[in-house]
Amino acid sequence: MKAVAWLVVIAAINWGLVGLLNLNLVEAVLGAGSSLTKIVYIVIGLAGVYQAYLMVGGKK
Repeated sequence: MKAVAWLVVIAAINWGLVGLLNLNLVEAVLGAGSSLTKIVYIVIGLAGVYQAYLMVGGKK
């Protein structure tokens, strides 16, 4: 799924920015601690789990 792959890429870029510049784009755009921010983190986390599942052999 391309959508899942893109979510994983966006998350990786966001974490890179957090590490390099201490800038969290998700929180900057949606607000720190907001419900929408939490939903975005949950969706990205699920995308990461699904991507890992595909990498380990879920896609045959």
